[in-house]
This record gives sequence, structure tokens and C-alpha cells, in this order.
Amino acid sequence: MKKVISILIVTLFFCFSQEANAQVGSAFPDMEAESLTNEFVDLPSDISGKYSLIGLAYSKKAEDYLKGWFEPVYNQFIYKNPNPGPFDFSFDINTYFVPMFTGAKRPAYKKVMNKLKKTIDQRMQPNVLFYKGTLKEYKDALNFDGKDLPYFYVLNPEGKIVYTTSGRYTQRKMQEITDAVRSAMELE
Repeated sequence: MKKVISILIVTLFFCFSQEANAQVGSAFPDMEAESLTNEFVDLPSDISGKYSLIGLAYSKKAEDYLKGWFEPVYNQFIYKNPNPGPFDFSFDINTYFVPMFTGAKRPAYKKVMNKLKKTIDQRMQPNVLFYKGTLKEYKDALNFDGKDLPYFYVLNPEGKIVYTTSGRYTQRKMQEITDAVRSAMELE
């Protein structure tokens, strides 16, 4: 009975979410990216097996908004409290922020990467991935059209999108992401 109620809640949550797009339920497209620690990650194949949160940005303005998500996402999903309290809920999910270097921006890839290595907290560096390549297949598959916005995707362990949102950080959006992850994990 509890599982049926959880399924209904998740279904209603996704149906009535203003941010949910048509791509919910589809597979996240393959993407090879490089972390600030110079490790290559193939999304979603290298991160399969557990839930993931992926943030994408493909313009300078969107990248600036993406950075506004770093601290709250780090605190919610990445940081592991060494002395958790009785009411702390710990998440075990993959979390990545991905600036996308496409078109004329591709030559700036390494320069920007080296600059960010010096400015981004070392604890966050494994979670910041750089993509260099084309944009069209991602725009088509992920239905993003506002170049000045970052886009966020919650993936299930099989790499399918279970929730999506976009834009600047707000507490409401962060809570919706947290609720989506928690609800999806409870269904397992």
C-alpha cells in the first residue's frame, strides 16, 4: 500500500510540475566530458547504477547561473556530514555540473578549464565536467531552448530522466529536485 501511494505521489508530482518537460521518461543522451581533475566521464554510462543530478549550461550567462547552484547542491547532495543527526537524510547520488563548449566557444575549452581549476573549491572539482562538441543533438533530445538558462536533469540508475527543471537557483526548485530524488529512491 505504501508503495502504491508513493507511486501516485510521484506520478502527480511529475504531471503537475510546471518545469517538467516532454523528455521525462526518455534516456539521457550520451556525452563524453572531462572533469576539472582531468578524468573523463561518459554520461550516463559511467554513472549508471545510482541516481544522478546533471546540470547543463551552454552560454556564459547560463554558466553564471549554474555557479549559483554549486553551494546549495553541494550542501544537499555531495557533502557527507561526519556527525549526522537523527533527522539528517543522506543522499548517495552522482552530481555533475556541465558547462558545454560548442560552436565558436570550443577553442576556449582548455583556457576556461584551467582558469576554473584555480577558482573552484577543490571539493567541487570532480563534480564539474566540461563538454566540447556539438549542441544540436542535446538541444533536440533534452528540449532546451533558452540559451541563457542552466538545465537540470535527475536520472534514475538506468540513465532515464525522471525530473527536469531550469533557470536560476531558487529554494523552491531545489526542494522540487530533492523531493523528486527522494520520491524516486523510495520507490525502489
